[in-house]
Amino acid sequence: MRILDRRQFLQLAGLGGAVLVTGFPTSSQATDGDFYFVQLSDSHWGFEGAPNPDARGTLPKAVAAVNALAEKPDFIIFTGDLTHTTDDPRERRKRMAEFREVMSKIEVKDIHFIPGEHDASLDNGKAFKEFFGPTHYTFDHKGVHFIVLDNVSDPSAQLGDEQLAWLASDLAKQDKEARIVVFAHRPLFDLYPQWDWATRDGAKAVDQLMPFANVTVFYGHIHQEHHHMTGHIAHHSAKSLIFALPVAGSQPKRTPLPWVADQPYRGLGFREVGAQPISASYAITELPVA
Repeated sequence: MRILDRRQFLQLAGLGGAVLVTGFPTSSQATDGDFYFVQLSDSHWGFEGAPNPDARGTLPKAVAAVNALAEKPDFIIFTGDLTHTTDDPRERRKRMAEFREVMSKIEVKDIHFIPGEHDASLDNGKAFKEFFGPTHYTFDHKGVHFIVLDNVSDPSAQLGDEQLAWLASDLAKQDKEARIVVFAHRPLFDLYPQWDWATRDGAKAVDQLMPFANVTVFYGHIHQEHHHMTGHIAHHSAKSLIFALPVAGSQPKRTPLPWVADQPYRGLGFREVGAQPISASYAITELPVA
């Protein structure tokens, strides 16, 4: 786990990019030691427009920032909207190939990807699977069970009965004290359905997770930092790597916040998550792009 002293934490906080989250339930189950991973999200590769005049430069800058970390993370997770939507299947694959090339420069071997609706909703995830593999899956790392959910390939913004049955089958194999981390693109709770910030059957997934004592959910989609509790389950959203979006309901339309020339990359960033499996706690550090 990467430890920040008070001075380092305050430096990051001064950049608008640091938050510490603690207080998760404890567990006595044996583990294989502390670790940390990096979450990136919403690069929308292929986007062009005033909200980010450096649209092709921001993702490479984030890759460089990750490579500059003093200690390399155990793995990288990219929680969706790798590319910006396009109706042209050929252009969609071109953007995914370019995105994959940029991400290949990250000096971490273990990288996991999740689709966003921009990547998958127009073809039910077909192109995404060609480039990045399954849209939902599980993996385990040092005593933590990770579950990747796909709530975007279905254009109606839901997980669907088949995936919910798959989730139930996976959870049936887990101890009630198991440390579980869930990744998804959209929030699993109704943050602001008017802006498509919800999963239609997300409550069914949360209900399945509720009997487990140590569950944390990380997601993207809303292009800003946000923290929410459903019972004892904590949900944390990631900032975007392309443009920031307004707070839910703070303005009539969900339009990107304007680019500020003297504060470039304001509101953009990625996060480190330090895991302490012994206590099932996570220290979340928000980091600026540049």
